[in-house]
Amino acid sequence: MLALLLAGFSVQAQLTAKKKCEDFTVDILNGKVNEFKANIGSDQLKSKFPCFSSAEEENASSKCGGGVFFSDKGITFFTGRDYIEINDKFKGKLSMPMMGAARNSFFKTLGNPKIKDDTWDAWQMQYGTLVLHYNKAGKVRLIQMSTLSTENLSLCE
Repeated sequence: MLALLLAGFSVQAQLTAKKKCEDFTVDILNGKVNEFKANIGSDQLKSKFPCFSSAEEENASSKCGGGVFFSDKGITFFTGRDYIEINDKFKGKLSMPMMGAARNSFFKTLGNPKIKDDTWDAWQMQYGTLVLHYNKAGKVRLIQMSTLSTENLSLCE
C-alpha cells in the first residue's frame, strides 16, 4: 500500500516543459512578424505561436478588441484592431534597428511621417501604418504596425 502511495506522488510530480515558439522576426518595411501581417486571426496565431502568455477573445466586452499577448517576449497582437505592438522588452529580431534609435534617424529609410505628434510619428506604408513612439530622450520605445491606414487606425490606450 505504501509503495502504491509513493508511486502515485511521483507520477504527479512529473516535470512539464514550457511550450516552445520559434523566434519572432519583425520585418518593419513589409509589416510582418515571421510570415504574418497584423490582420492574422487569433486562432491561427495561437496555433503557430503556442507560447503566448495570455489571450483575450474578440468581442464587444474586450478592452482592446481582443488580442494575443506574449508579455515575456515584448510583443502583442491586437487581433480585433489589426495591429502589432513591439515594446522595448522585445526578444526577437528587427529587420531595422529601430528600438532605441533617435527620432530623426528614419527620414532616409521611411521619408517624412504622414502624421507627427510630440511623442510619436506615423508613416503610411504599403501594408498600412507604422507608428513609432518616443521616450523623453527622443528614442524609440514602442513600435506599432497595422494593416489599416492612418485614417482608420484604432489603437488601444
